Amino acid sequence: MLLLKMFSRAWILTTLLVLAGSAFCIRLGIWQLDRLAQRRIANTQVITMRAMPAFDLNLEQPKDISKMEWHMVQVVGEYDFANQVALRNQYLNSEYGFHLVTPLRFDHGAILVDRGFIPAAGNKSPADWHQYDVAGAVKITGQIRLGNDVEIGGNPDALAPGQTRLEFWNSIRVEGIAAQLSYPVLPVFIQPNMDALDVAPPIPYQPEVDLTEGSHFGYALQWFTFAAILFFGYPFYLRKQLRNQFVENKE
Repeated sequence: MLLLKMFSRAWILTTLLVLAGSAFCIRLGIWQLDRLAQRRIANTQVITMRAMPAFDLNLEQPKDISKMEWHMVQVVGEYDFANQVALRNQYLNSEYGFHLVTPLRFDHGAILVDRGFIPAAGNKSPADWHQYDVAGAVKITGQIRLGNDVEIGGNPDALAPGQTRLEFWNSIRVEGIAAQLSYPVLPVFIQPNMDALDVAPPIPYQPEVDLTEGSHFGYALQWFTFAAILFFGYPFYLRKQLRNQFVENKE
């Protein structure tokens, strides 16, 4: 009897809205569980890679290096300062500036290195960046990072008419930066280790990674609870409304 009332002409629209709302809440709960699964995978990647011993790019060239984000690596080579670029919209202690991203050439190839923060003041053009050049071979130790090939920021990373290369980028798009070089580079970049005593630009940067599971599971429970309230609470609400109507008609 109640089921027939739910799909009667008087209640069909409300019933459909309740069913749609319940399905929507369930979908949001599943979405939060998917995000939780993705976060667990990402956390496992960081923990696993950081626990492994560093490898030397001068001695080995992993074929799956693009799957080794957060793995510690070291390499000795020489910077190609003529082809370095800057990452815009960077801050250090509220000071605006850039990150210098410089190709490092070594005996088996080349790789991009995020050398770190430089202040915007006095560094408006590539010619200004040469004040941070270092002569000869350098040893870099840091973590492997993947580039971001998705356009971000208000200004797309694209050549303007007449331009042959970009000097400023919104993100470290390894593939795009590599296209400006006359030699191949690895499909990753190195984020060098930080040194608390190093206060001279460029100052290396390491992101803080939140390895908790976040609030995804709690949000999923909330959405499933909302779905249950709608789906199971609606029949009780409808029964109460019908009972009230019956009492009113009887009087």
